[in-house]
Amino acid sequence: MTEYLLPIVQETLEKEGMAYEVFPCDPSFADTTAFCEKYGFSEDQSANTIILASRKVEPTKYAVFVVLATTKLDVNKMGRQLMGVRKVSFADSEATVSLTNMMVGGVTAIGIHNLQIYIDSAVMKQEKVIMGGGNRSAKVLLDPKELLKLENVEIIEGLAQAK
Repeated sequence: MTEYLLPIVQETLEKEGMAYEVFPCDPSFADTTAFCEKYGFSEDQSANTIILASRKVEPTKYAVFVVLATTKLDVNKMGRQLMGVRKVSFADSEATVSLTNMMVGGVTAIGIHNLQIYIDSAVMKQEKVIMGGGNRSAKVLLDPKELLKLENVEIIEGLAQAK
């Protein structure tokens, strides 16, 4: 089933010795809400990966944020503070694809090696989380503690707020 994952995601999972399950999915149901409804996952099991970009800073700084689907990333306070910049916004699709080599709708922190990764502490409290597989045809199910094996990871209390 690993053939469903984007190669960089598969390579990272193997290299870091992460325990996981591959969950193939219909690409038309890859977006969080549709995926959870179709496959019976709750949104508090879904760990979304978000890329933020600095604004009005050259060169542009980027960082990765992992939060539960039931929460909202505190972009203007925590995002700016952690990135050390005055203004941030969500990275556009072109930058996201360029930085990660992943498809929008399937981006995951697993396989991103060149950016700082911030994970909301609420993610770590889940027994298992479902994340993108780098594309829209697979997800990765794992114990969030496995994410600590990734490079450049920092767990942040209060990174996201309940919606």
